[in-house]
Amino acid sequence: MQRIGELAAFGTAICWTASAIYFEKATKRIGVLAVNFYKVVFAFGFLVLFATISRGMPLPFDAPPDAWIFLSLSGLVGFVISDIFLFTAYKTIGSRITTLFLALSPPITAALGFLFLGESMGGKSLAGMAMVVVGISAAVLGRRDARSVVKMSREDKRGYLFAFFSSIGQSVGMVLTRRGIGTYDPVSGTQIRVMVAIVGFGIASLVFEGGKNLSAALKDPAGLRPTMVGAIFGPFLGVTLSLFAAQRTYAGVVSTLIGLTPIMIIPPAILIFKQKVKPLEIAGAVVAVAGSAVFFM
Repeated sequence: MQRIGELAAFGTAICWTASAIYFEKATKRIGVLAVNFYKVVFAFGFLVLFATISRGMPLPFDAPPDAWIFLSLSGLVGFVISDIFLFTAYKTIGSRITTLFLALSPPITAALGFLFLGESMGGKSLAGMAMVVVGISAAVLGRRDARSVVKMSREDKRGYLFAFFSSIGQSVGMVLTRRGIGTYDPVSGTQIRVMVAIVGFGIASLVFEGGKNLSAALKDPAGLRPTMVGAIFGPFLGVTLSLFAAQRTYAGVVSTLIGLTPIMIIPPAILIFKQKVKPLEIAGAVVAVAGSAVFFM
Protein backbone atom coordinates (compact mmCIF):
# COMPACT_ATOMS: atom_id res chain seq x y z
CA MET A 1 0.00 0.00 0.00
CA GLN A 2 2.85 2.38 0.82
CA ARG A 3 4.46 1.75 -2.59
CA ILE A 4 1.18 2.65 -4.32
CA GLY A 5 1.19 5.92 -2.38
CA GLU A 6 4.76 6.62 -3.49
CA LEU A 7 3.86 6.00 -7.14
CA ALA A 8 0.89 8.34 -6.79
CA ALA A 9 3.19 11.01 -5.33
CA PHE A 10 5.58 10.60 -8.27
CA GLY A 11 2.63 10.92 -10.64
CA THR A 12 1.73 14.12 -8.83
CA ALA A 13 5.20 15.49 -9.60
CA ILE A 14 4.68 14.79 -13.31
CA CYS A 15 1.27 16.49 -13.25
CA TRP A 16 2.55 19.52 -11.39
CA THR A 17 5.46 19.88 -13.78
CA ALA A 18 3.01 20.13 -16.66
CA SER A 19 0.62 22.41 -14.79
CA ALA A 20 3.42 24.81 -13.78
CA ILE A 21 4.41 25.29 -17.42
CA TYR A 22 0.84 25.95 -18.59
CA PHE A 23 -0.06 28.15 -15.63
CA GLU A 24 3.01 30.34 -16.13
CA LYS A 25 1.92 30.96 -19.70
CA ALA A 26 -1.69 31.67 -18.68
CA THR A 27 -0.75 33.94 -15.77
CA LYS A 28 1.32 36.20 -17.99
CA ARG A 29 -1.69 36.46 -20.29
CA ILE A 30 -4.75 36.96 -18.04
CA GLY A 31 -3.35 37.54 -14.53
CA VAL A 32 -2.90 35.68 -11.25
CA LEU A 33 -6.42 35.81 -9.80
CA ALA A 34 -8.20 35.05 -13.08
CA VAL A 35 -6.06 31.98 -13.73
CA ASN A 36 -6.54 30.75 -10.17
CA PHE A 37 -10.30 31.24 -10.26
CA TYR A 38 -10.88 29.54 -13.61
CA LYS A 39 -8.42 26.72 -12.91
CA VAL A 40 -10.50 25.61 -9.89
CA VAL A 41 -13.77 26.11 -11.79
CA PHE A 42 -12.51 23.86 -14.60
CA ALA A 43 -11.13 21.37 -12.08
CA PHE A 44 -14.43 21.24 -10.21
CA GLY A 45 -16.26 20.33 -13.41
CA PHE A 46 -13.82 17.49 -14.11
CA LEU A 47 -14.09 16.27 -10.51
CA VAL A 48 -17.91 16.25 -10.55
CA LEU A 49 -17.90 14.21 -13.76
CA PHE A 50 -15.30 11.77 -12.43
CA ALA A 51 -17.03 11.38 -9.04
CA THR A 52 -20.37 10.74 -10.74
CA ILE A 53 -18.84 7.97 -12.85
CA SER A 54 -16.64 6.40 -10.16
CA ARG A 55 -18.85 6.78 -7.07
CA GLY A 56 -22.31 7.51 -8.41
CA MET A 57 -22.23 10.64 -6.24
CA PRO A 58 -21.41 13.98 -7.93
CA LEU A 59 -20.70 15.87 -4.69
CA PRO A 60 -19.16 14.87 -1.32
CA PHE A 61 -22.49 14.43 0.49
CA ASP A 62 -21.08 11.60 2.61
CA ALA A 63 -17.99 13.44 3.87
CA PRO A 64 -17.57 13.24 7.68
CA PRO A 65 -17.39 16.48 9.70
CA ASP A 66 -13.62 16.18 10.21
CA ALA A 67 -13.09 15.97 6.46
CA TRP A 68 -15.16 19.10 5.86
CA ILE A 69 -13.32 21.07 8.54
CA PHE A 70 -9.72 20.16 7.80
CA LEU A 71 -10.01 19.82 4.01
CA SER A 72 -11.74 23.20 3.88
CA LEU A 73 -8.86 24.71 5.85
CA SER A 74 -6.46 22.90 3.53
CA GLY A 75 -8.24 24.38 0.52
CA LEU A 76 -8.01 27.86 2.00
CA VAL A 77 -4.32 27.61 2.91
CA GLY A 78 -3.00 25.16 0.31
CA PHE A 79 -5.02 26.45 -2.63
CA VAL A 80 -6.06 30.06 -2.13
CA ILE A 81 -3.30 31.64 -0.03
CA SER A 82 -0.44 29.45 -1.24
CA ASP A 83 -1.41 29.62 -4.92
CA ILE A 84 -1.76 33.40 -4.95
CA PHE A 85 1.87 33.55 -3.82
CA LEU A 86 2.83 30.74 -6.21
CA PHE A 87 1.26 32.23 -9.33
CA THR A 88 2.62 35.69 -8.57
CA ALA A 89 6.07 34.10 -8.42
CA TYR A 90 5.38 32.31 -11.75
CA LYS A 91 4.66 35.68 -13.29
CA THR A 92 7.78 37.39 -11.91
CA ILE A 93 10.59 34.79 -11.79
CA GLY A 94 9.12 31.98 -13.92
CA SER A 95 7.87 28.48 -13.13
CA ARG A 96 11.30 26.80 -13.24
CA ILE A 97 12.84 28.84 -10.43
CA THR A 98 9.58 29.05 -8.49
CA THR A 99 9.15 25.29 -8.34
CA LEU A 100 12.69 25.01 -7.02
CA PHE A 101 11.63 26.86 -3.88
CA LEU A 102 9.02 24.17 -3.34
CA ALA A 103 11.93 21.87 -2.44
CA LEU A 104 11.67 23.60 0.93
CA SER A 105 8.26 22.02 1.40
CA PRO A 106 9.46 18.55 2.56
CA PRO A 107 11.54 19.80 5.50
CA ILE A 108 8.79 22.21 6.49
CA THR A 109 6.20 19.45 6.14
CA ALA A 110 8.39 17.08 8.16
CA ALA A 111 8.64 19.61 10.98
CA LEU A 112 4.88 20.22 10.96
CA GLY A 113 4.21 16.47 10.76
CA PHE A 114 6.45 15.98 13.79
CA LEU A 115 4.68 18.69 15.77
CA PHE A 116 1.06 17.96 14.85
CA LEU A 117 0.86 14.39 13.49
CA GLY A 118 3.40 12.66 15.68
CA GLU A 119 5.52 11.57 12.70
CA SER A 120 9.20 10.89 13.39
CA MET A 121 12.07 13.00 12.08
CA GLY A 122 15.47 11.51 11.28
CA GLY A 123 18.74 12.83 12.64
CA LYS A 124 19.77 14.14 9.21
CA SER A 125 17.23 16.94 9.19
CA LEU A 126 19.71 19.81 9.59
CA ALA A 127 21.97 18.41 6.85
CA GLY A 128 18.96 18.07 4.55
CA MET A 129 17.82 21.62 5.23
CA ALA A 130 21.35 22.91 4.56
CA MET A 131 21.46 21.07 1.22
CA VAL A 132 18.10 22.52 0.20
CA VAL A 133 19.16 26.07 1.06
CA VAL A 134 22.52 25.67 -0.71
CA GLY A 135 20.84 24.21 -3.79
CA ILE A 136 18.29 26.99 -4.05
CA SER A 137 20.98 29.63 -3.51
CA ALA A 138 23.18 28.08 -6.21
CA ALA A 139 20.30 28.01 -8.69
CA VAL A 140 19.37 31.63 -7.99
CA LEU A 141 23.00 32.77 -8.29
CA GLY A 142 23.49 30.65 -11.40
CA ARG A 143 20.52 32.40 -12.99
CA ARG A 144 22.14 35.82 -12.55
CA ASP A 145 25.61 37.29 -12.87
CA ALA A 146 27.34 38.75 -9.81
CA ARG A 147 26.39 42.36 -10.64
CA SER A 148 22.70 41.60 -11.12
CA VAL A 149 22.58 39.73 -7.82
CA VAL A 150 23.68 42.89 -6.01
CA LYS A 151 21.20 45.03 -7.99
CA MET A 152 18.33 42.53 -7.88
CA SER A 153 15.09 44.21 -8.89
CA ARG A 154 12.27 44.72 -6.42
CA GLU A 155 10.06 42.50 -8.59
CA ASP A 156 12.54 39.62 -8.47
CA LYS A 157 12.91 39.97 -4.70
CA ARG A 158 9.14 39.77 -4.38
CA GLY A 159 9.08 36.72 -6.63
CA TYR A 160 11.63 34.85 -4.50
CA LEU A 161 9.85 35.84 -1.28
CA PHE A 162 6.45 34.77 -2.62
CA ALA A 163 7.87 31.44 -3.82
CA PHE A 164 9.12 30.85 -0.28
CA PHE A 165 5.74 31.77 1.23
CA SER A 166 4.08 29.37 -1.21
CA SER A 167 6.27 26.49 0.01
CA ILE A 168 5.15 27.19 3.58
CA GLY A 169 1.50 27.29 2.50
CA GLN A 170 1.79 24.00 0.65
CA SER A 171 3.38 22.36 3.69
CA VAL A 172 0.61 23.53 6.00
CA GLY A 173 -1.95 22.44 3.41
CA MET A 174 -0.41 18.95 3.23
CA VAL A 175 -0.55 18.52 7.01
CA LEU A 176 -4.19 19.69 7.11
CA THR A 177 -4.96 17.30 4.26
CA ARG A 178 -3.39 14.41 6.15
CA ARG A 179 -5.48 15.29 9.18
CA GLY A 180 -8.72 15.61 7.26
CA ILE A 181 -8.65 12.97 4.53
CA GLY A 182 -8.42 9.86 6.74
CA THR A 183 -9.86 7.00 4.70
CA TYR A 184 -12.25 9.23 2.77
CA ASP A 185 -12.39 9.15 -1.04
CA PRO A 186 -9.55 11.34 -2.45
CA VAL A 187 -11.61 12.63 -5.40
CA SER A 188 -14.43 13.80 -3.13
CA GLY A 189 -11.84 15.17 -0.73
CA THR A 190 -10.38 17.21 -3.56
CA GLN A 191 -13.87 18.51 -4.33
CA ILE A 192 -14.11 19.97 -0.84
CA ARG A 193 -10.78 21.76 -1.24
CA VAL A 194 -11.72 23.03 -4.70
CA MET A 195 -15.13 24.32 -3.61
CA VAL A 196 -13.49 26.38 -0.88
CA ALA A 197 -10.92 27.62 -3.41
CA ILE A 198 -13.64 28.76 -5.86
CA VAL A 199 -15.24 30.88 -3.14
CA GLY A 200 -11.86 32.17 -1.93
CA PHE A 201 -10.55 33.19 -5.34
CA GLY A 202 -13.92 34.67 -6.28
CA ILE A 203 -13.90 36.90 -3.19
CA ALA A 204 -10.25 37.87 -3.79
CA SER A 205 -11.04 38.83 -7.39
CA LEU A 206 -13.99 40.97 -6.31
CA VAL A 207 -12.04 42.69 -3.52
CA PHE A 208 -8.81 43.40 -5.40
CA GLU A 209 -9.95 43.76 -9.01
CA GLY A 210 -13.69 44.30 -8.84
CA GLY A 211 -14.31 41.09 -10.79
CA LYS A 212 -13.29 42.84 -14.03
CA ASN A 213 -10.38 40.45 -14.49
CA LEU A 214 -12.74 37.48 -14.59
CA SER A 215 -14.95 38.94 -17.31
CA ALA A 216 -11.92 40.06 -19.33
CA ALA A 217 -10.40 36.57 -19.15
CA LEU A 218 -13.54 35.05 -20.69
CA LYS A 219 -12.83 37.08 -23.82
CA ASP A 220 -9.26 35.75 -24.08
CA PRO A 221 -9.24 32.13 -25.34
CA ALA A 222 -5.44 32.22 -25.59
CA GLY A 223 -5.34 32.65 -21.82
CA LEU A 224 -8.14 30.26 -20.95
CA ARG A 225 -6.81 27.31 -23.00
CA PRO A 226 -3.56 26.88 -21.02
CA THR A 227 -5.58 27.52 -17.84
CA MET A 228 -7.87 24.59 -18.64
CA VAL A 229 -4.96 22.27 -19.53
CA GLY A 230 -3.17 23.31 -16.35
CA ALA A 231 -6.36 22.61 -14.38
CA ILE A 232 -6.46 19.06 -15.71
CA PHE A 233 -2.88 18.37 -14.65
CA GLY A 234 -2.94 20.46 -11.46
CA PRO A 235 -6.05 20.67 -9.24
CA PHE A 236 -7.74 17.69 -10.95
CA LEU A 237 -5.21 14.91 -11.53
CA GLY A 238 -2.32 16.31 -9.48
CA VAL A 239 -4.20 17.17 -6.32
CA THR A 240 -6.29 13.99 -6.44
CA LEU A 241 -3.14 11.90 -6.76
CA SER A 242 -1.53 13.82 -3.88
CA LEU A 243 -4.53 13.07 -1.63
CA PHE A 244 -4.43 9.41 -2.71
CA ALA A 245 -0.72 9.36 -1.82
CA ALA A 246 -1.27 11.15 1.50
CA GLN A 247 -3.65 8.36 2.55
CA ARG A 248 -1.09 5.65 1.87
CA THR A 249 2.30 6.95 2.97
CA TYR A 250 3.91 9.59 5.20
CA ALA A 251 3.29 13.26 4.47
CA GLY A 252 7.04 13.90 4.26
CA VAL A 253 7.56 11.10 1.72
CA VAL A 254 4.74 12.48 -0.40
CA SER A 255 6.29 15.94 -0.33
CA THR A 256 9.74 14.57 -1.20
CA LEU A 257 8.53 12.75 -4.32
CA ILE A 258 6.38 15.70 -5.36
CA GLY A 259 9.49 17.80 -4.78
CA LEU A 260 11.09 16.23 -7.86
CA THR A 261 9.23 18.83 -9.91
CA PRO A 262 12.18 21.31 -9.98
CA ILE A 263 14.31 18.69 -11.74
CA MET A 264 11.56 17.35 -13.98
CA ILE A 265 10.72 20.83 -15.25
CA ILE A 266 14.24 21.43 -16.64
CA PRO A 267 14.01 19.22 -19.80
CA PRO A 268 10.79 20.84 -21.11
CA ALA A 269 12.19 24.26 -20.26
CA ILE A 270 15.17 23.53 -22.51
CA LEU A 271 13.55 21.45 -25.27
CA ILE A 272 10.12 23.09 -25.57
CA PHE A 273 10.56 26.66 -24.37
CA LYS A 274 14.19 27.00 -25.53
CA GLN A 275 15.23 28.52 -22.20
CA LYS A 276 18.94 28.80 -21.47
CA VAL A 277 19.53 26.84 -18.28
CA LYS A 278 23.01 27.27 -16.82
CA PRO A 279 24.92 24.30 -15.31
CA LEU A 280 24.88 25.88 -11.86
CA GLU A 281 21.09 26.12 -12.00
CA ILE A 282 20.81 22.41 -12.83
CA ALA A 283 23.30 21.49 -10.10
CA GLY A 284 21.41 23.64 -7.62
CA ALA A 285 18.12 21.95 -8.44
CA VAL A 286 19.66 18.50 -8.01
CA VAL A 287 21.26 19.44 -4.67
CA ALA A 288 18.03 21.01 -3.37
CA VAL A 289 15.90 17.97 -4.25
CA ALA A 290 18.55 15.62 -2.85
CA GLY A 291 18.58 17.66 0.33
CA SER A 292 14.82 17.30 0.74
CA ALA A 293 15.17 13.54 0.23
CA VAL A 294 17.79 13.32 3.02
CA PHE A 295 15.02 13.92 5.56
CA PHE A 296 13.49 10.55 4.82
CA MET A 297 16.50 8.33 4.15
